[in-house]
Amino acid sequence: MSPTLQDKGRRSQTPFGRYLEDFEVGDIYEHRPGRTITESDNINFSLMTMNMHPLHCDRAYAEKSEFGQPVVNSGLSLAIVLGMTVNDVSGKAIANLGWKEINLVGPVFPGDTLYAESEVLEKRTSKSRPTQGIVTVKTRAFKQDGSAVMDFIRSALVPMRGHGPSYSGPG
Repeated sequence: MSPTLQDKGRRSQTPFGRYLEDFEVGDIYEHRPGRTITESDNINFSLMTMNMHPLHCDRAYAEKSEFGQPVVNSGLSLAIVLGMTVNDVSGKAIANLGWKEINLVGPVFPGDTLYAESEVLEKRTSKSRPTQGIVTVKTRAFKQDGSAVMDFIRSALVPMRGHGPSYSGPG
């Protein structure tokens, strides 16, 4: 506890992640808040990852394309959407086991805000790790106008309650 704060008996900690028992097939998690992608985000990510495609970092070139403006690097869109899911899907995960069927179904432009939701498709106890299980979700991402931009399926190895590390932080 911080030496300047007095405990009045009303302390709480926002939970981060879920244990295997917390997942139910068919549950849908709406990931909030959304994330607005800026032109700087797009250019920095593109150049940092050495993806110098002119649609991402050359406005004059992009304006002559069928889009008429720069397009956000799909790797950045995927990374942001994946990050949005962590608290609900993999915050307690031991490992991500993989992604499949990554579908990019609509363009994302600088200034768009992304929102996402994940549906639990499968949950099962691990055959080789009896205190852990595998959770598979389908994540869908949308822009501020509700138009779809991507979807993917992801699996993570998640501990059962009482069998994973817990976060307590200082105090």
